[in-house]
Amino acid sequence: MATTTLATFLRDRRTRLDPATFGLAGRRRTPGLRREEVAQRANISPTWYTWLEQGRGGAPSADVLNRIARAMLLTEAEREHMFMLGLGRPPEARYTSVDGVSPRLQRFIDRLETCPAVIKTATWEVVAWNRAATLVLSDYGKLPPGERNMLRFVFCNPEVRAKQHDWETIARFSIAAFRADAARAGAVSQIGALVEELSETSADFRRIWNDNEISVPGEGQKRLVHPVFGTIDLEFSSFAVDGRVDLNLIIYTPVDPAVAEQIRQRVLESA
Repeated sequence: MATTTLATFLRDRRTRLDPATFGLAGRRRTPGLRREEVAQRANISPTWYTWLEQGRGGAPSADVLNRIARAMLLTEAEREHMFMLGLGRPPEARYTSVDGVSPRLQRFIDRLETCPAVIKTATWEVVAWNRAATLVLSDYGKLPPGERNMLRFVFCNPEVRAKQHDWETIARFSIAAFRADAARAGAVSQIGALVEELSETSADFRRIWNDNEISVPGEGQKRLVHPVFGTIDLEFSSFAVDGRVDLNLIIYTPVDPAVAEQIRQRVLESA
């Protein structure tokens, strides 16, 4: 059943492809690319590809599916669906770095006037934030992109460290969650330079990193000693950005409604 469904998926996607996109001209009796053309682009046997579209030959390898995905210009969602059909599992994570987020996602977090919100990559680079985050957490906009890393904030920024009511707990949680994020997004090879840098510049980072703790980020609480708002208790929730394994949204909600209102007023004043 799975191979038949995979066969249907492959035929459907092949017939949707525009030959002109690939520089292929000439009249065609049927829409899309020919099987031989897909096979050539994927660098696999035309016979083997034909069998896949006919539901024959058994399960393909992950390498073959990845070649077909590239040949057909599949989106990441389509590639994942193809793996589920062909192998019964999603593909291994492939990390792709980003420079920013969509305008729609930025508008969403901007509407959170009482809740600091940040969007970070799997390597913990902050790529988007709202005004509440600037007022409560850190003024990310004043930093160049290469210095907006949350681990650098925790271990190398005295101002950020001074705000933490229980810095050791926050530091340990950060490293444990960082490990999990990088592994889930397939970014383990990308974090080597950062880990080496922080191990050299921070004895605390080196000490905690060597404990090899892992924690799946989700939700929790933290307390800040803020120079403007005083002691703030925040609940935080972490959300994966759908379709973007490399991005994670964290929303911090003030426990005290009075503090939330103070944040909202300052956000409105600074708008």
